Amino acid sequence: MICIIQARYSSKRLLGKVLKKICGLNILQRVINQVKKSKKISRIIVATSEHKTDKKIINFCNKNKINCIPGSLNNVFKRFYSIIVHEQCKSFVRISADSPLLDYSLIDKAITLFGNHKYDIVTNVFPRTFPKGFSVEVINSKIILNFLLKIKKKRHQEHLTSFFYDNYKKFKIKNFSNKINYSNINLSVDNLSDFQRVKKILKFCNNQNYGLNYTLSIYKKLFNEK
Repeated sequence: MICIIQARYSSKRLLGKVLKKICGLNILQRVINQVKKSKKISRIIVATSEHKTDKKIINFCNKNKINCIPGSLNNVFKRFYSIIVHEQCKSFVRISADSPLLDYSLIDKAITLFGNHKYDIVTNVFPRTFPKGFSVEVINSKIILNFLLKIKKKRHQEHLTSFFYDNYKKFKIKNFSNKINYSNINLSVDNLSDFQRVKKILKFCNNQNYGLNYTLSIYKKLFNEK
């Protein structure tokens, strides 16, 4: 299965965040490294835009021989549609490029669940019980191909799966949950405060990713959270 990592440079809260380095590696590379650990992913594609602001992402990918397909800046749904048509894939995993602490085992779990049944989407965000930064979605390409012309609202264009979640009764969506609800914890990178938090965790872990449970234990220790 292919994994599509959604990335853009022009983040409003932290400009260029996906290319900002933490302990020697930028966030996008960290996400890619985590996805590569999955034995169920055969190909990784970075989905960015054709806008001049994302030229740095394209250049980074080209320099490091990372598959990168640029598309629409604001219509993310259309961006993914173009990649699906280009790749002719029946399904794909969607990951956000702001998740440097991502646990690859969640990708494997989602793909396994998706493979056992005929779902439209397998996700862990509907509802969310995992921390932000550990989100995974496996999506049946048919629903993207069949609904492009019906995606009219700006929010649905900007957030790939929001249309399907808003109309969940019409689709077969499987959500898998964590035993403890950690949805209040943010381990993604959206702003400078998030960046510093993740940096502190990685420094404590000697620049290694140890999975969800260990990461949460370090987070609680460092930030006095229960």
